Amino acid sequence: MMARPKKSAKNVPPSSPVSGDGDDPRATDKLQGKAADGRFAYEGLERVIHEKARLGILTSLAAHPKGLPFGDLKELCSLTDGNLNRHLAVLEEERLVATSKSTHGRRPQTTVVMTPTGRARFQQYINVLEQVVADAAETQKRVAATARNSKLAGWSPA
Repeated sequence: MMARPKKSAKNVPPSSPVSGDGDDPRATDKLQGKAADGRFAYEGLERVIHEKARLGILTSLAAHPKGLPFGDLKELCSLTDGNLNRHLAVLEEERLVATSKSTHGRRPQTTVVMTPTGRARFQQYINVLEQVVADAAETQKRVAATARNSKLAGWSPA
């Protein structure tokens, strides 16, 4: 038996055809059908970016297109020297960031910059993350509407 390949979030239209009123039983069927199709797999959430420290590093660098000195990045992300070094090594291996070494006066200085590839992959990641948030908000609305409708079932004004 051959397994079906998962569909990525990129292949699913951003707007959901499911109504948020909670009254339509077909809405639940449609939602379950989407989940069965891998709708909520979020393939674009890359593990290399999704890790908390690396997400902080990339977010900091996205806000500073010319890059940041190692010390500033360390402070912005609340990381130790060794921890930042390790995360930068992972990001460099994936070609998301680049480091350059120079001297500032007599002191060596390492500057970290996001690569064009890193910027593109980070933007794709953010797009998927925005879809996660939108899906969660839609689900919460649907749950609230269902709860509201069940509380009012059988109620009529006197």
